Amino acid sequence: MESLLTRVDLRGKGSDVRDHLPRAHSSGDEPVEAVREIIESVRSGGDAAVLELTARFDGAPPSLVVDPAEVAAAVERIDPQVRASLEFAAANVEAFHQSQLTADHEFRSDGLTVTGTRRPVDRAGCYVPGGRASYPSTVLMTVVPARVAGVPEVVLCSPPGPDGKLPDETLAAAHIAGAHAVYACGGAQAVAAMAYGTESIPPVDVIVGPGNVYVAVAKREVAGLVGVPSSFAGPSEIVVVADASTPVDFAAIDIVVQAEHGPGGQAWLVTWDEAVADAVTERIDKIATEALRADDIRSTLSTGGFVALVDDPEAAIEVANRIAPEHLQLMCDDPDALVDLVRHAGEVFLGPLAPASLGDYVAGPSHVLPTSGTARFAGPLTTEDFSKPLHIVRVDQTAFDRLGPHVAVLADVEGLDCHAQSVRLRGITEVGTAGEGDGSS
Repeated sequence: MESLLTRVDLRGKGSDVRDHLPRAHSSGDEPVEAVREIIESVRSGGDAAVLELTARFDGAPPSLVVDPAEVAAAVERIDPQVRASLEFAAANVEAFHQSQLTADHEFRSDGLTVTGTRRPVDRAGCYVPGGRASYPSTVLMTVVPARVAGVPEVVLCSPPGPDGKLPDETLAAAHIAGAHAVYACGGAQAVAAMAYGTESIPPVDVIVGPGNVYVAVAKREVAGLVGVPSSFAGPSEIVVVADASTPVDFAAIDIVVQAEHGPGGQAWLVTWDEAVADAVTERIDKIATEALRADDIRSTLSTGGFVALVDDPEAAIEVANRIAPEHLQLMCDDPDALVDLVRHAGEVFLGPLAPASLGDYVAGPSHVLPTSGTARFAGPLTTEDFSKPLHIVRVDQTAFDRLGPHVAVLADVEGLDCHAQSVRLRGITEVGTAGEGDGSS
């Protein structure tokens, strides 16, 4: 049987392997025009358009707005063990994001004080995928950071199933995470509804959360009208760096884990040991035959699965940096010796006991991570995505006397007379004359 993973031999290719790395197969151009039609339909048609599109693509909900009592009741309906795990995960996610809230910082200089702080947005919209499966973990990973950031209103959109309802686990997670409202709609139409607002769904200031290519393109289309993190949160990706010390079963299952999410993603094994490549590849082929979601796994790996052979550990990390994956697992001997070489990845997991699945559920950081190479310039979802910096400037007479003359000089250069007058009217000594204006003390 032909292996699912495409082998890429990078040995002897030197340090710049960019031109030798394949990209995952694309079924065609991004559906930009289709997404734009959906967005315009929602923008002009409001609730009616969202309901029609939701019924067409997912299931027909009785209402876009999920009754808050139904959301709260779902906590009692789900399996007690599932509830306990959701509450455990939510507590870890909250504790991690609380740790990210640093104290206000100040810059002081001779009577000038600039205090740096942050202010949350007024309303955040969290998108949670559905359809193929339910993802209560994504509810926690988006709603909790928003709430920790201090956002007064956090709303959630997720596509309903064929029965028009959201899974109890999704509703229960929304209640546990502290979502203020839940709406039964998904896809590009949900993004458009949150961006422009409808009769039922209020417009938000920030939209976060992963989704398929329609969701990702829709977020990009409305970016600027609302805040959208710069990362492209699309199909799942992983790079596993392995050597002879790596348990073959661990490496194989961790590569399959991300492929389990379905088509469009990438899964890489990178190693400098050909025997490891052979053993892990063989085990992956076996898992992909026996797994419950075998069709999704085989579909993903047949187009986006690769095994790269490199010269040494440093070359392996360079390949990982070029891919800039969502998840990077250093499952090799002494991973701490390599982690400082990592420049581009959404999240890094060290050692055989740190599978990416821990990050997917309970480690604490959000599992909403950059994909499609956007880890080159973007990072994981954090509380900062729900807030923005605010600088507060205080000036006493000493500072004004020192700074004002320079304002006048620069304003004159730029031809902005009123800017210059704003300091001259307050009384300044021109730069270059005796006194504070020339920087003397």
